[in-house]
Amino acid sequence: METRRRVLIVAYDDAQILDIACPSGALDIANRYGAKPPYAIELGTLGRRAARSSAGILVGAGQRLEAVTGRLDTLIVVGGIGCETAAADERLLGHVRRLAGCSRRVASVCTGAHVLAAAGLLDHRRVTTHWGWGERLAERHPAVAVDVSPLYIRDGNVYTSAGVTSALDLTLALIEDDHGPTLARAVARELVTHLHRPADQAQISLFLAAPPPEDRLVRDLMGHIAGHLAEDLTPAALAARAGISTRHLTRLFTAHLDTTPARAVRRARTEAAAHLVRSSGLSMGAIARRCGFGSAETLRQAFLDHYGVTGDRIRRMPDTPTPRVAPKRQTPGP
Repeated sequence: METRRRVLIVAYDDAQILDIACPSGALDIANRYGAKPPYAIELGTLGRRAARSSAGILVGAGQRLEAVTGRLDTLIVVGGIGCETAAADERLLGHVRRLAGCSRRVASVCTGAHVLAAAGLLDHRRVTTHWGWGERLAERHPAVAVDVSPLYIRDGNVYTSAGVTSALDLTLALIEDDHGPTLARAVARELVTHLHRPADQAQISLFLAAPPPEDRLVRDLMGHIAGHLAEDLTPAALAARAGISTRHLTRLFTAHLDTTPARAVRRARTEAAAHLVRSSGLSMGAIARRCGFGSAETLRQAFLDHYGVTGDRIRRMPDTPTPRVAPKRQTPGP
């Protein structure tokens, strides 16, 4: 019986330090909360050189990629602005390919998908990456089906995640697959994060990219609204949360958002529902419940009021990059 789950994280110069910290930190917490078998977390680089992150911080490696042998449970390739240089390094690609063949599952964080794609590990698979890099990935690797909408995607035993902190969502999903939801919830609580954002939750707003309000109280309330769409978000509830009167709440929203609290909530719910319509296969009724609408009909009316089209039309709108259609997979791969 296997006594540990061996996880190798592959890094390189100009990697994003959060791409290393998010999965390694979450797995370490899983160990402290009793993961059985525990994770054995290793960081590997070519020549075991310390990787200089894009923030300028040196991250020491414990393994020479050239010397890593034996079975791996999980191979994770990180992303960062150094991904293009890494994806052009044939030595690195050769070892990533070799190690993938020894791994139960393979994953990338953010733009690490570019390295996996250059190694030929993403051909004929549906994958995601950071929304700002998806078009580049699709152009360079036409056999890869790129979809920049979800936070992470599993295709067979290959997992890809979107930008940076979505690595937490992916890692929590891996922990839940390995050890069940109870442990994953404990890790999420320790990390003070959601358990866990759905894989099909959109990376960014499809219809609005408004700057955050300057007023801190309004900004905090808008963050609360975005994270609690299905809860009581009436002006009275929001005012009570902020410790102010509903009249003062209305004044603040009017001054900083040019709208009332009720309309701001309705807009946030409508835009979140639009995310799910475009990035998930959920029914309109399920989306309505998740986003705080009373019924699918109420949601339909909100779409008509806000966008002038129905949910079915939004689902078909070419507003964001759509997945490339890759040829049917011929043979399974790692």
